[in-house]
Amino acid sequence: MTGSELDREVKDQLSGIGGAAKAVAQHLVMAGRLLDEDPEKAREHAWAARRRASRVGIVREAAGIASYRAGRYAEALAELRAARRMTGSAEYLPVMADCERGLGRPERALDLASDPAVKGLGTADRIEMLIVAAGARRDMGQHSAAAAMLQVPELRSETDDEWAARLRYAYADALAAAGRGNEAQRWFTRVAEADIDGMTDAAERAVELS
Repeated sequence: MTGSELDREVKDQLSGIGGAAKAVAQHLVMAGRLLDEDPEKAREHAWAARRRASRVGIVREAAGIASYRAGRYAEALAELRAARRMTGSAEYLPVMADCERGLGRPERALDLASDPAVKGLGTADRIEMLIVAAGARRDMGQHSAAAAMLQVPELRSETDDEWAARLRYAYADALAAAGRGNEAQRWFTRVAEADIDGMTDAAERAVELS
């Protein structure tokens, strides 16, 4: 692991920090590799990079994402806000909204979901924001409203992309919470049929509701 594994775009952003660039790159690579298996260790690497390059947007993003995955929502929110100011990118908005949920502030999550910049996000990010917003509604006890939010045309898309499976699962879960068990069972079954690797518990949920 040398740091050369990073994308060229990231390397270009690090080129302005001089001699610290290699160490920062190495920490970012390790943060990315550890994010799933050891989020807290990933956070340590991301924050080591942050200490050396706090004025680089991609570094603040990495620190924010790692903190989010480690469950440190206030910390993650601060870092992602900084990253957005530096880069102007709205791609962090879904994670920022989920941080607000994690902090027990679903109303603020909904405020972020209504940010005009959300309309400019790609499909996967827009759907992720929709799922987060529906979750915020459920946090507030508005289960029927959450299910209604997820009734978007993309719900019946034929794509096998991950965002579609996440949307269908979220919809099934919202239906179950709203007391619409028969509909929820059908949607969990649909998710399970597409989940050949068993990445979700959709099959078990469908059996529970049958």
